Amino acid sequence: MQLLDAHVHFWDPSARRHPWLAEAPLLERRFGPEDLDTGRHELSGIVFVQADCRDSEALDEVRWVQQLAAEYSLIRGIVGYAPVHLGQEAEGHLQALGVESLVVGVRRLLQGRPREEIIDPGLIAGVRLLPAWRLTFDVCVTHDQLPEVLTLVRLCPETTFVLDHLGKPPVASGQLDPWRANLARIASLPNIVCKLSGLTTEAASGWTADDVRPYLEHALESFGPRRCMFASDWPVSTLRTTYDRWVDVVLDLIAELAPGDQAAVLAGTAARTYGLSGAVLAGEGGLGGRG
Repeated sequence: MQLLDAHVHFWDPSARRHPWLAEAPLLERRFGPEDLDTGRHELSGIVFVQADCRDSEALDEVRWVQQLAAEYSLIRGIVGYAPVHLGQEAEGHLQALGVESLVVGVRRLLQGRPREEIIDPGLIAGVRLLPAWRLTFDVCVTHDQLPEVLTLVRLCPETTFVLDHLGKPPVASGQLDPWRANLARIASLPNIVCKLSGLTTEAASGWTADDVRPYLEHALESFGPRRCMFASDWPVSTLRTTYDRWVDVVLDLIAELAPGDQAAVLAGTAARTYGLSGAVLAGEGGLGGRG
């Protein structure tokens, strides 16, 4: 089946500042499409997600990835930064993003921010602008922020949300609650989907498939396969796993699903959610065999 990676980062510290890289020295170098090693798994496409450079450089980051896509056709979509916390004042930035043909969504990192910022009227107003631009909103938070995410998603019913990394549950401690209940409440809302990604960097260094599987199973059960999408979080994921190993974890998770549901998780949900032109959607003509 086709494999579409819904969450890949590229960055070049010599061109743009990424302050967070100072805390991750193993990642403090250029990572581009030429470095993406998917092992024995062949990709049909990827979605680039903004890599948290300085806000003033965010449009330049999008334009850089647009240039990369001219050489690497695997780049099918871009989730760029937008200052949606500014409310109506974000309109000009969204207009600038609208000029870039591959932009399909926006993200402003909420992880680590005060929980009240997630339900701030300014952020809500800015996120409500996105449907007019046919843009989604990627939500990157930690598990303790999920109650506020529930409120945000509920107050923006016309916006399509994408929950990054299952809301970063506390995998290292093996704790499931209250993350489990909070995720189920969020999944009960129709305007949000979930990325099956990012768990290995929340796990202990010697993680096993058994450590992450309860979280993946709960997400799959809560959202259903037509609202779950495979994603790698590469190259951040390289701190804890190889590409092959994470793909194998997800393939094992969905092995008993019907072929159409497997296809949705591996490519169809991401293609449909991000409106990727030319991408084959699950349930519409089927998906070809994966080499």
